[in-house]
Amino acid sequence: MDVITTHLNADFDGLASMLAAKKLYPDGVLVFPGSQERNLRDFFVHSTLYALETERIKNIDLQKVTRLILVDTRQISRIGKFSEIVGKPGVEVHIYDHHPPSPDDIRGSLEVIEEVGSNTTLLLRLLQEREIEISPDEATVMMLGIYEDTGNLIFPSAKEDDFKAAGYLVRKGANLNILSNVITKELTAEQVFLLNDLIQSASRYHVHGTEVVIAQAASDRYIGDIAV
Repeated sequence: MDVITTHLNADFDGLASMLAAKKLYPDGVLVFPGSQERNLRDFFVHSTLYALETERIKNIDLQKVTRLILVDTRQISRIGKFSEIVGKPGVEVHIYDHHPPSPDDIRGSLEVIEEVGSNTTLLLRLLQEREIEISPDEATVMMLGIYEDTGNLIFPSAKEDDFKAAGYLVRKGANLNILSNVITKELTAEQVFLLNDLIQSASRYHVHGTEVVIAQAASDRYIGDIAV
């Protein structure tokens, strides 16, 4: 059994990468390893844009997995129960990731790794090379992945390839109106208070010509979507 998965607390780049990987591995089963970000959960609840068939991890017999396809991560600490089968005889691991290396990275028999702004960009390039077509709805979901991870293509991490991928998705019919509705995020009151604490504690340093800002804040209870 082929399983396609991403990281815990999955975001739109993880979702779009899973969708793109499904085009490369048609027999793969899409499984989230755990929770998703709030925006992604809301998207599944309210959107009829694209019916993505996913399976619950509790319904997956890990003993039957022969190939694990990881997208948007290669850290063993971020894939939940799937970490139990990494390194197991008879289990192949394919990795598609755009993050810098870390100490708990998994090694795969196939690794496609490049530090582009969005992991969706990396997989979309493979779809183009293999001339695999995508629908307008699929293009919209993939554009969500690129826009979210690159801050609407204005984060410094955005690369030329991300812009090229976005242009290709527009040509394929990506709906930009849906993007603006889904990606727009309003901060909760708790997030605003935490942001204020971060701003107040911020210290600025210049290291080899680059400005570095270090800030800290604490909360006595869980506050979701801090990455926002």
